[in-house]
Amino acid sequence: MNERVPLGLVAALMAPGRPLPFRVLDGQGRLLLAAGQTIQDADQLRLLLERGACADADEVEEARARHVAEAAGASPVPSQRRLTWFDHYEREIWTLDDLLRRCGRDAALAPELDAFVGEHIDRAARQLDAALFMAVRQDHGRTALYALTHALHTATIVLLTSRQLGWDAMRERSAVAAALTMNASTVELQAKMAEQNDPPSAKQMAQIRAHPHLSAQMLRASGVTDTDWLTAVEDHHERAGTHGYPRGTGDIGEIARVLRAADVYAAKISPRALRAPLLPQIAARQLYEEEQGGPLAGALIKAVGIYPPGDFVTLKNGEIGVVALRAQGGAATQVTALLDGRGRPVAGSPRRDGAAAGCAIAGTLVDRSRMARVLPEQVYGLLEA
Repeated sequence: MNERVPLGLVAALMAPGRPLPFRVLDGQGRLLLAAGQTIQDADQLRLLLERGACADADEVEEARARHVAEAAGASPVPSQRRLTWFDHYEREIWTLDDLLRRCGRDAALAPELDAFVGEHIDRAARQLDAALFMAVRQDHGRTALYALTHALHTATIVLLTSRQLGWDAMRERSAVAAALTMNASTVELQAKMAEQNDPPSAKQMAQIRAHPHLSAQMLRASGVTDTDWLTAVEDHHERAGTHGYPRGTGDIGEIARVLRAADVYAAKISPRALRAPLLPQIAARQLYEEEQGGPLAGALIKAVGIYPPGDFVTLKNGEIGVVALRAQGGAATQVTALLDGRGRPVAGSPRRDGAAAGCAIAGTLVDRSRMARVLPEQVYGLLEA
């Protein structure tokens, strides 16, 4: 194992707004931030330090050598660009990390949790397709953050589904709050399970079965009193009949049922060490079958779309692209073209309108082995925050 250096000892090599000169890892050596990403502000740096973040010693030495070489000239000026929607989405990961780590220990946390829920709804609602893109086209390398990104992805799917069902704002807010906090008691466990090659151990299974009740207890201890929120957290793994847990009751509310469906769908399309992510179409079909074609599963699938943003597809003209905008309101699906019919990159990543001749979706791309990671900015540009 390579030697690691605590992040606090290399602060001179970092600055908010500047690309990181090395990877940032957690205490177990799992990736938190890739080289080239930015630490946006002092708060994010504080949260990384509290997480025990570190860097590979060899990468630090290389960065120090570059720093010394640059020292003869003017010091680089931190970027002053305005933060984009994607920057703020990244910041949400770290804010949620902070909130969930304090959950159950801070009796006055409820107002901060509630404010975060409102901010997430507002941000996602401004760019619903981009938020869904983040859920489908995930960064496979950051398993240490799985519990946090999964919560955000599930919350986006819950938000879309609640609007498809026509819920009022209060019910929608309770559902999104439950999605963001349903796994408050298993943040570290989820990260471990996302990267382990073995099925869950008996101890892990016991923690899994207990976590809905324990997470709700932690929320109550933090001052949460919204009964819809708490009940949905407690019941989000219950199923019709007696097949769920921890109570094994089929008497569950609509919010919990939607939350369970969104949780399951988001998990199916997420990569794990034990398995590759399912195609969105397969995940949707499995969910529909598991829910026996129920209206809530149908609403979720309709809200997300058969070809959701972030899905790789082939077009009738032979191009391969990634879905940018869902088909809705009479408008056709919009796809960002990536490769032409011969597998060569399409210059400028142009947007294709599914209603145009030859640009309709022919089907999902099954073999994705040659597809490089697509940055969201390549699809949406620098979205205003």
